[in-house]
Amino acid sequence: MIFETQEETPEIREPLRRVGITNLRTVAKINWKGREYTFLPLIEATIDLPAEKKGIHMSRLIESVTDAMSEAVEEEVKTAHESLEELGKSVIERIERKHPHKRAEIWIKTHLIIPKKTPASGKTSYEPYDVEVGVIKNENGTFEKVLRVRVIGNTVCPHAMANNNGKTHIQRAVGELEVKADFNEEIALEDMIEVVESSFSSPTYTLLKTPDENAVVQRMFENPKFVEDVAREIFAKAKERFKGKIHVRVISNESIHKHDVIAETWS
Repeated sequence: MIFETQEETPEIREPLRRVGITNLRTVAKINWKGREYTFLPLIEATIDLPAEKKGIHMSRLIESVTDAMSEAVEEEVKTAHESLEELGKSVIERIERKHPHKRAEIWIKTHLIIPKKTPASGKTSYEPYDVEVGVIKNENGTFEKVLRVRVIGNTVCPHAMANNNGKTHIQRAVGELEVKADFNEEIALEDMIEVVESSFSSPTYTLLKTPDENAVVQRMFENPKFVEDVAREIFAKAKERFKGKIHVRVISNESIHKHDVIAETWS
């Protein structure tokens, strides 16, 4: 006999907004815009828990996630326009069949590898970007999504350049862009990455030959920026290109200070 202790009434009858699993590593293969991607994402899946229930059935939640991932792999062979958010929605729909709830969230955190040409030699460099996609089913049954990207670039200080005969300090900077929108709004992670990357003094590259290094340094010094400039540019470009609530955060890992500098804004 199996006792369903999760169905018992808890001692403290208090509803919980989010209960589920986090840091679940799995595999997902997506045929995205004609290119096949294989991800090893970290998954977080949660649902709400009413006051009269002691707990949720964790095994059902995990089964829903892994089944949805397996199903997506098979379906992706046939379709060419799948996305991480559509994958997240299919996970929530599977959870609904096994675990009734009013509100649910699925978060998929992974790396997106984009091939890019180096600025001088034209060699292909495979650039990694941290991305995160969240799908939220609200209590009224509507869906919304949250897309996040994290991009590494660099900056050149215009203040030191203006006061030091063109000599200045440089630093690596990290730009983060988040867009929260209606689920059906078409927003590509690659476009979000491009918005952030194009706002630095210069992009960074994994692979650089000497001519490429020279080209990057030259571009940096031709395009000096404060971290505030980078944040403002990301925000302005994002508002033009994406419909939704926008959040921008940029951190400059300072080279001549013992502290870092942050600039942040949101709509």
